[in-house]
Amino acid sequence: MAGGGTAARALARVGNGARAARRGRVLGPEETLGLLEASVVYREGALLALSKPPGLPVLGQPEQLSLVALLPALRRRLGFTSELHVVKAPARECSGLVLLSSCHRSSERLQRFFNDARQRGRYPATYRAVTVGVPAEAEGEIRTGLRWQQHGDTALVVPVLAPGRCSLARKEVKNTLTRYRVLGAAGGCALLQLQPRTAFPEQLLVHLTLLLCPALGDHEHASRVGKVLGVPFLLPPEAAPTRTQVLDAELVARLGLSPQQLCHLPLHLHLQQLVLPQGLLCTPPPPYFLRTLRCLGLPGDQET
Repeated sequence: MAGGGTAARALARVGNGARAARRGRVLGPEETLGLLEASVVYREGALLALSKPPGLPVLGQPEQLSLVALLPALRRRLGFTSELHVVKAPARECSGLVLLSSCHRSSERLQRFFNDARQRGRYPATYRAVTVGVPAEAEGEIRTGLRWQQHGDTALVVPVLAPGRCSLARKEVKNTLTRYRVLGAAGGCALLQLQPRTAFPEQLLVHLTLLLCPALGDHEHASRVGKVLGVPFLLPPEAAPTRTQVLDAELVARLGLSPQQLCHLPLHLHLQQLVLPQGLLCTPPPPYFLRTLRCLGLPGDQET
């Protein structure tokens, strides 16, 4: 059930969209729909899985291009008789597996399966990330509270290292946990396996900053990690305004990027595997992610 071979055959077409995004060109509905249709990795009964490109939100404003807005047209193209709806999907800037269903009962069973797995200490979702920086430990867990904090006109997800019982009870803060493992490191960058046990918006990206290893292409949270004489340190979120990720000249050269391309560098965070009752579902990273692995000398065997 892995689905990797089907996804690999679609990578060439998906790569066109990734290259367009890298140049800063916004894809239209028809082009995005074609990418989604070409990215189907699994179909069985009411279930459909595909590999989402980065930058496509699951939900959006009425006038905004989003996955949900494209589902009616995708349903017609793929010949589903019933309406498709989202069971599980990565965040807007992430790439990777999207699980869809045309049956509400199937969706409810899968949601219960994912919730039960997390409650039993299992990790049904596995991500891959390229990070700027290498964790001090080869594997471990990141545990912290997370909450929303208003800063001017912007709402930020911020860590709460020692949340109080009252704030947890009022659900102002949520305890979060991510397990990580370093799969390879080279030239000050790393390929990480990430398995979140909890679900909170931007959890993985914030957790990576706590490791002092922001994800490559994270233009929202990377500024929280500063450097003095080459030594990284953590800045408070309110002192780290959102900006294009700053990379040193050597890394930019290794990636083959121009300064103009930096602001369009996509996020290197990919939902690669989902454990389903039927078995393991997986899809390889998009072409830009694989290219980065080659440029940095990181392992490309995604079954590691």
